[in-house]
Amino acid sequence: MQQQKHLFDLSEDLTYLNCAYMSPQLKSVSEIGLKSVVRKARPNEILAHDFFTQQETLKQRFAQLIDAPDYKSTAIIPSVSYGIANAANNIPIHKGDEILLVDEQFPSNVYIWRDIAQKKGAVLKVVKPPKKFENRGSIWNQNILDAITKKTAVIAMCHVHWADGTLFDLKAIREKTKNVQAMLVIDGTQSIGALPFSIKEFEPDALICGGYKWMLGPYSIGMAYYSDAFNEGTPIEHNWMNRFTSEDFAKLTNYEDRYKEKAARYSVGESSNFILTPMLIRAIEQLIEWSPMAIQNYCSAISKQAVQQLRDLGCFIEKDPYRAHHLFGIYLPEHMKPDIIKTKLKEEQIFVSHRGNAIRVSCHIYNTKEDFAKLINCFE
Repeated sequence: MQQQKHLFDLSEDLTYLNCAYMSPQLKSVSEIGLKSVVRKARPNEILAHDFFTQQETLKQRFAQLIDAPDYKSTAIIPSVSYGIANAANNIPIHKGDEILLVDEQFPSNVYIWRDIAQKKGAVLKVVKPPKKFENRGSIWNQNILDAITKKTAVIAMCHVHWADGTLFDLKAIREKTKNVQAMLVIDGTQSIGALPFSIKEFEPDALICGGYKWMLGPYSIGMAYYSDAFNEGTPIEHNWMNRFTSEDFAKLTNYEDRYKEKAARYSVGESSNFILTPMLIRAIEQLIEWSPMAIQNYCSAISKQAVQQLRDLGCFIEKDPYRAHHLFGIYLPEHMKPDIIKTKLKEEQIFVSHRGNAIRVSCHIYNTKEDFAKLINCFE
């Protein structure tokens, strides 16, 4: 794969290594968004079937991206917190059960579990990494496996840690949860689109993704997958579009208790959003064309030398088998001053994020080896 910066509207004056914060937008996605805004000016051209056709297309594209057997197991959501809440409110949790979380994961996958634990009398258990950097990723993964017991009702975690890119072995974790009949809920916001993911391989009970990061979509729309375990669940909102035969506008007041098939009940109201939905469709189609594997390999190729140089300077970056290549954290040695580096990065217009004690670097196919050379200069 070659660099694709020309497909994005990024200034040549800056170095954007911050896709984990928010992705730049593809020009083709912006074009569709602008056309969609103008379309609303002519509502007579928006027909009844238009409320549903793009919904179905978006679900089909997302299912293809995550290798899901049936697109009807997917839902359109406005945010990760919304998608996680649908899962959390439909998982059987009883007094004394344990809910496992990974340390310092994103708040959208924390607050709802704190609420559920309090309401159900369950125990919220946070699995922490080791304090020392040596074998950190390996030990953290083992800590998670060791924490899963017969008391575990659900483990809610990410595939790639949002702060430093630590990669979790979902296949091994899924096997352990099966052994104790626990459920697995994944926040894929920092991985889906840039890192290969297969529903068939990992078999999560739910996968929730914000759309404005690695799926290259607009803000306020995302996607979710819910396994058959959720087919009879109760959604957190009750909108007309998710009900059986809702396509027949003439009969909407024949109130219907039945939901549409599988995960359709969990889609947010107005999920046919005539602006955001077509934009996310186009973004996912581009990702499918490139493939997450090719994106991951490209990010690895352009960052490999810089990662080694940073390690040689005394920085800690997780060992390659236990980190993502599109997103990784740089932990500074004692002799490096974070404030000085922040100032230098700002002067050079190099955009990264600071999450916890890590400087988070997140690249994509609009980046190059030269971008990483500029980054290294700031540290040197």
